[in-house]
Amino acid sequence: MGGKNGAISVIIYITLGLVGFPVFAGGGGIGYIFQPTFGFLIGMVIGAYITGKICHSGKPVFKKLIIGCLVGLVPIFAIGTAYNCLITSLYLKEETAATVIYYCLLPLPWDIILCVFSAYIAKRINNTLH
Repeated sequence: MGGKNGAISVIIYITLGLVGFPVFAGGGGIGYIFQPTFGFLIGMVIGAYITGKICHSGKPVFKKLIIGCLVGLVPIFAIGTAYNCLITSLYLKEETAATVIYYCLLPLPWDIILCVFSAYIAKRINNTLH
């Protein structure tokens, strides 16, 4: 999809969820912005843009696809973690350390594995289509 279209698709997804379609893990609706994990959705807009820009610049070699995916994870986890800390501590008035570890750090190794897997699949699909 590229950077621009990738980011637009995530914005459409978020918009659908905020207007009430139950597309998020916890449902949907405007109140979802007060969920600690909503920051990850915001980060996905930037992550999709960066990943699309990197992966669609030149030939789609496996190394570039992995780098694009991994670099795209940075804004997702950075914004998601910061948002999680803010909502958890300021809005929910709860301790943040356990929440940050559970929601922000434990998924990271799995997401790195998924980056490698998705780069492999993308390379295979691209080879098949071309």
